[in-house]
Amino acid sequence: MATPDFIRAVRATAGHQLLFLPGVSAVVLDDEGRVLLVRRADTGKWTIIGGIPEPGEQPAVTAVREVHEETAVECVVERVVLVETLPTVTYLNGDQCQYMDTCFRCRAVGGEARVNDEESLEVGWFPVDALPPLRESDRFRIKQALSDGPTWFSTTPD
Repeated sequence: MATPDFIRAVRATAGHQLLFLPGVSAVVLDDEGRVLLVRRADTGKWTIIGGIPEPGEQPAVTAVREVHEETAVECVVERVVLVETLPTVTYLNGDQCQYMDTCFRCRAVGGEARVNDEESLEVGWFPVDALPPLRESDRFRIKQALSDGPTWFSTTPD
């Protein structure tokens, strides 16, 4: 994930200390029920699409923007899937972040899936029963997006 300019500005004075940041992820489905995934350039791993809202940007708008920026797919947000504070991440340069992720279920409405920026190596549509290796958190988000249950959130303090 490319670091937004406003985070770079904060890092100029905050150094590597822990930043608590908003994050957005999107489980994008097409009319065949397939899931849109990207293989990240930084880790080489398959994942759902995600990113950081720009200051003042609404989370659902971020989801739509990130999906288009990374995959050239146009989508609409259907509902909130889950809200969760993720574990702290320490990047190779020493920066520490913890994200409050809002995950949305989205429906593809246009565009042709392709690598659309430098953040991804590959982009593809996958049937739910034939997903590539994914983090358990991504599998959980996909499962929740496919269910008709209410928005999931943890009630366990960490």
